[in-house]
Amino acid sequence: MLEMRAIVIKLQGEEALVQPLGTGGCGHCDSEGGCGSGTLTKMFCSSKPRHFAVRNQVRAKVGDEVHVTLPDGTLFRGAVKMYILPLILLLAGGGFGVSLAGDAVSRDAYAAAGAVSGLLLGFILARLSSFRVGQAVASSIVTSRFGS
Repeated sequence: MLEMRAIVIKLQGEEALVQPLGTGGCGHCDSEGGCGSGTLTKMFCSSKPRHFAVRNQVRAKVGDEVHVTLPDGTLFRGAVKMYILPLILLLAGGGFGVSLAGDAVSRDAYAAAGAVSGLLLGFILARLSSFRVGQAVASSIVTSRFGS
C-alpha cells in the first residue's frame, strides 16, 4: 500500500483536499547513494504544490497533518494505462499500416502513419481512462491524523 503524509487544506463534504508534505521519493536525494529522482522531479515538474481530493474517514480538519493511503495496484494500473497502452497501439497501428500498403515502396509511409495514428489513439484512450485513475486517487483514504 502506498502511503504519504499530507496536510488538509480544504474540506469538501465527505472529502478533504490535501497537499503532500515533503518532496516525495525516499528522502535520500542529497545523499551520496541517492538516485536523484527528486532532483529530476524538481527540474521537470511545475513548482506549484499539488492537491488531491481524498475520503476524509477520520474527520480531519483544515490544517491537520494526515496519513493518506493509496490502495494496492492503483499506481501500477495507472502506469500500465499511461505507458503500455500507447506503446501497444503504436505497434499495432504500424502493423495495420503495413497491411494497407499496396506496394513495397509505400510500406514505410503507411507504417509510419499507422504507428502515429495508433500512438495518438493510445494517448487519447489513456487520457480518457486517467479520469478513472483520478477517481481511484479520490478514493484514497485519510487513515490517521497527526497531532491535531
